[in-house]
Amino acid sequence: MMDWTDRHCRVFHRQITKHTWLYTEMVTTGALLFGDVPRHLDFNDEEHPVALQLGGSEPADLAKSAKFGAQWGYDEINLNCGCPSERVQKGAFGACLMAEPQLVADCVKAMRDAVDIDVTVKHRIGIDKSESYAFVRDFVGTIAEAGCSTFIVHARNAILKGLSPKENREIPPLRYDFAYQLKRDFPALEIIINGGIKTTAEIDLHLQHVDGVMLGREAYHNPYVMATFDERYYGDAATPMSREVILQAMLPYIRAQLAQHGNGGAKGGLRLNSITRHMLGLMTGMPGARAFRQTMSDTKRLAEGDPQLLLEAFQRMSRASS
Repeated sequence: MMDWTDRHCRVFHRQITKHTWLYTEMVTTGALLFGDVPRHLDFNDEEHPVALQLGGSEPADLAKSAKFGAQWGYDEINLNCGCPSERVQKGAFGACLMAEPQLVADCVKAMRDAVDIDVTVKHRIGIDKSESYAFVRDFVGTIAEAGCSTFIVHARNAILKGLSPKENREIPPLRYDFAYQLKRDFPALEIIINGGIKTTAEIDLHLQHVDGVMLGREAYHNPYVMATFDERYYGDAATPMSREVILQAMLPYIRAQLAQHGNGGAKGGLRLNSITRHMLGLMTGMPGARAFRQTMSDTKRLAEGDPQLLLEAFQRMSRASS
């Protein structure tokens, strides 16, 4: 979810669901140890509960980065062992780490020794042609011995050469049964399933076999799918906010961000589109959704930096659907 689940996206998602855990983009250890830490780690209080996802393979570097995350107030540190991109592989982290379970275990132990918050691992079920269940079973078993108790399982293999990240999300077959078997073999561990899941009906089915479900691109492209999550999965009887109310709730945040970071095209300033681009899918499935997206993507209106564009887009959608 690189370049997608930034802090603006997470604030928007938090308007839709108050209790669902949110995850950052993957942040590399190099970016934290040698870069602008506040730029990578600043987030908004309303985002809680929120997890910081790290990319790296050096235990000492990950320990320092995890400590940064804990100091910044994150609720969980998640180690990415699932990203298949070649750019990530060149940094010796992501899915290629599944070939080195003991190294991952060392990384997890180093982070657990450095922080008091949970350290979790997100991974695939295999890499390249390693398609046997034993591969992922042994990987999870080794990491669990280092003290990790939560595993987020993207139920596909990662093909490290020859497929793009997009193709890696579509071509390797989904094997949900591998995640189910992990829960049976490691009943004391928290097993969370990920990959190709789009509806509450599918979530309900998976929850008969595992402890949790993670949504990725569906939550981004169709965010209102999360509107019933608080009541359905967290026992919160509060009525979900309507799409229009969510737009209105974002206005104070957008105005505050533009006032703080600069409005418009000034170098280093924040453009309105940096926030609103995450909201294009809010009307997915609604009559007039295309008119909403078109208005929200109007480059001339976006350049003006007026947050009222959100309500104008909703009004245009309403007229288009009547």
